[in-house]
Amino acid sequence: MKLRIFTEPQEGATYDDLLAVAQAAERLGFDAFFRSDHYQRIGPGEPGPGSSDAWITLAGLARDTSRLRLGTLVTPATFRLPGPLAISVAQVDQMSGGRIELGFGTGWYETEHASYGIPFPPIGERFDRFEEQLQIITGLWTADAPFSYDGTHYQLKDSPALPKPLQRPRPPIIIGGFGAKRTPRLAARYADEFNVPFRTVDETGTFFDTVRQAAGEAGRTVRMSAAQTTCVATGRAELERRAAAIGSDLSSLRTNGLAGTPSEVLGKLEQFAALGAEHVYLQLMDLSDLDHLELIAAEILPHV
Repeated sequence: MKLRIFTEPQEGATYDDLLAVAQAAERLGFDAFFRSDHYQRIGPGEPGPGSSDAWITLAGLARDTSRLRLGTLVTPATFRLPGPLAISVAQVDQMSGGRIELGFGTGWYETEHASYGIPFPPIGERFDRFEEQLQIITGLWTADAPFSYDGTHYQLKDSPALPKPLQRPRPPIIIGGFGAKRTPRLAARYADEFNVPFRTVDETGTFFDTVRQAAGEAGRTVRMSAAQTTCVATGRAELERRAAAIGSDLSSLRTNGLAGTPSEVLGKLEQFAALGAEHVYLQLMDLSDLDHLELIAAEILPHV
């Protein structure tokens, strides 16, 4: 199992805040640094400096780090046209030396779409557009000749299909979520990794099984991963302080996240490993608490 750091900059973070966490994660030996792709804070609270663009951030980190895998959990298909998104991801992959992964989804947070004038069609249409975007992006990355596409929502004619990503045949694609039919089918066909965010161990296992079955029927193998809100401390007082700092209830974190002493968190990671999770994304909400990152690196990372 590899541990990856996962941040939520829409809650208020500058590029320098993210850079400090990413460089610490790289120095401490974590596998990857991921960020959400949102344009405003989710729910009430002070927005701080506001959010930032995910792919501009990752372009900067591509030059300011040297080893970490970098990616999104997840980029909404509603935010960008598929052709320009394919170009952006390919360019950042080149800039990083081939370290980029694309977490990709339908989009769900209607408020941010309204705030920034981004169309937000009904869920059925969002899935239709998402599937077409997957076809287009993978086609543009892998086509050896000019690429054309004639879909319901998108049409491309004689695209040069450039630039190409450095990773061949393409950067890994991560699909996640809880859909019972279309999500497993799309993950089985297009994803290199399927991610279950913020669910219990038992719920995560159920989703893993559904996607494994769909992937087997498609003749493919898909890597499994989980994302969990993380709160670790060696003592009760520090644990409660960290939970309070991110506005979370400790008992809820213990059930639906990774919370507790290092040994308690390792025990739960072992349960995810038993399900076949190869990556676990540690969602760290307090980006100023680099001591938290140091503790996880010292007491948990060497044992997974």
